[in-house]
Amino acid sequence: MPSLTGVKVMVIDDSNTIRRSAEIFLGQAGCEVILAEDGFDALSKVSDHNPDVIFVDVMMPRLDGYQTCSLIKKNPRFKATPVIMLSSKDGLFDRARGRMVGSDEYLTKPFTKDSLLSAVDQHARARQAG
Repeated sequence: MPSLTGVKVMVIDDSNTIRRSAEIFLGQAGCEVILAEDGFDALSKVSDHNPDVIFVDVMMPRLDGYQTCSLIKKNPRFKATPVIMLSSKDGLFDRARGRMVGSDEYLTKPFTKDSLLSAVDQHARARQAG
């Protein structure tokens, strides 16, 4: 696995467990991790931290993952920032809906360390190349 040192990754999830495990996996790989517990929390942090890759949970109270992704992508500053949806459902409808709001990938929970890191690696590299 290539080093992900210095890659800024934001994880938006209302589950403390998911946030903690993502933070541990990403931290071990050298990422700088920004955590947010819902869409509103995330929107203010996105502007402050300008993450390289964003993971967003689909099912969240107040502002769900689709709405959050859509708001991030509507901002010209973050249009090119990869947004990866996290969901415990692996349905075609959910994937299609994710694509409609501009998400770049769809990861099923519970994710493994490998699936999380390879998604970050793939999108961070594509962003640097672009």
